[in-house]
Amino acid sequence: MDKPTTDPTKEHVRIARAAGVVGFATFLSRIFGFLRDMVVAGFFGAGIATDAFFVAFRIPNLLRRLLAEGALTIAFVPVFTEYLKTRPKKDAFAFAGIAFTLLSIVLVAVTLAGILLSPWIVRLIAPGFTEVAGQYDLAVFLTRLMFPYIFFISLVALAMGILNSLRHFAAPALAPVALNLSMIFSVFFLARFFREPIVALAVGVLVGGFLQLVMQIPFLLKFGIPLRPDFHFRHPGVRKVGLLMLPAVFGAAVYQINIFVGTLLASLLPSGSVSYLYYADRIVELPLGIFGIAVGTAVLPSLSAHATDGAFDELRKTVSFSTRLILFVTLPAMVALVLLRVPIISVLFQRGEFEISSTLATADALLYYTLGLWAFSVIRVVVSAFYSLQDTKTPVKVAFLAFLVNVAVSVALMFPMKHSGLALATSVSTAVNVGVLAIILKKRIGPFFDAPFYRSLLRMSLAALAMGAVIVLWGAVAPWDLSGRIAGRLFHLAGAVVLGGVSFFVFAHLFRCDEMIFLVKNVKRKLGRTGGGA
Repeated sequence: MDKPTTDPTKEHVRIARAAGVVGFATFLSRIFGFLRDMVVAGFFGAGIATDAFFVAFRIPNLLRRLLAEGALTIAFVPVFTEYLKTRPKKDAFAFAGIAFTLLSIVLVAVTLAGILLSPWIVRLIAPGFTEVAGQYDLAVFLTRLMFPYIFFISLVALAMGILNSLRHFAAPALAPVALNLSMIFSVFFLARFFREPIVALAVGVLVGGFLQLVMQIPFLLKFGIPLRPDFHFRHPGVRKVGLLMLPAVFGAAVYQINIFVGTLLASLLPSGSVSYLYYADRIVELPLGIFGIAVGTAVLPSLSAHATDGAFDELRKTVSFSTRLILFVTLPAMVALVLLRVPIISVLFQRGEFEISSTLATADALLYYTLGLWAFSVIRVVVSAFYSLQDTKTPVKVAFLAFLVNVAVSVALMFPMKHSGLALATSVSTAVNVGVLAIILKKRIGPFFDAPFYRSLLRMSLAALAMGAVIVLWGAVAPWDLSGRIAGRLFHLAGAVVLGGVSFFVFAHLFRCDEMIFLVKNVKRKLGRTGGGA
């Protein structure tokens, strides 16, 4: 039987506000990430040294994805939230302190092992480096230099889990900006002090990891989290997190294998296929990171609190609201990306060696990735619902099924559709993942996509299609010229984006989309509060 808990309207406001904070921080991080890539490309180009750096940086990044940002956070947040809801706050904070101590010890061991094993790791990841004089040695040195990054970023992930559970999202979400700024600073101010300038970039990574952790400490201390060593490792919460984390690590591993297989299959296609998929994925990642991941991050503490209270009615409402909030932004983004895929790729990348043929091929990949954007976003909420129920095994099993679907569809489509077939396979497999998880979740908590959900879906879809019509009309007023000057192409794209964005919100208001009404009310409430305090 459902138990009552917090006011769902207030909870929805908290989720939307948190998603806005995370989304804005993610947007800043992506912007500085693009600037970082431009700086690195401008200073170091593409050669032996940069290849060595990217391989070396990929190794701690892989461990970060396997152990830290994904598995650790999703295992820790539900357990920590349960302690916050059912135990005295000092007990929950003591558990957090024990987790910090144990994780620090484990990470020191992992870092030392990584430094010692770097020669063998580099041979495994990039065996071709041994054929180029100096490249293998440089990659090993950079790997050893950057391996402590996994120590810092994993502790940042734990801090993120703690602070998010306490409904503080800003500091963890802004942390990646510190890494990007540190790397940019290192290129401009440190590179000249090293015989091999690329070493400065590795130093920037290490300093960036340290700064990300330092950013979290004042907020942890403000909430009263004890950061002194606590060696009570037999705490039941630690064991529970460990049991939840193990399947989550396997789930993250399935995702990494998926990427590896996709790259492997793309390498069997004509030259440029891997790059087309990479650049198209970079475009899709922008709305996904800003909205999909933001809502997924913001909603996990709320879902965990409902699950702990046994309030399944509110759990269902929160899943429905979060999904509608994601789709309210994702659907117009899908329409815009489909219609503007060529202008977007052209304006961003079409210069130098990136010719018109590359633009068109990348735009094809973007089209088929975009068809799955709704699934890439919604899965964040559905998976978070399972994690809130402290079930990390079901998402792993379904992820493996989706992986098999991805491989089968990729092999079937890769030759008739080339790289576009691989992009479509990714979208299809993610849709299967969402569909199967949604069916299982419905059996666990009851139906969460109710009549209001489908009513909202219809209204926001109509608004998105009307926005698409405005973009098409703009194309008649300012025709697109793929081979034209950059100023003309930029004018067409900027006009389409501005008119499209404004028209969507106008049509959403006219169609009385619930999400639009919700956002307008909250903006008015905030403005009223600000005006009252002036």
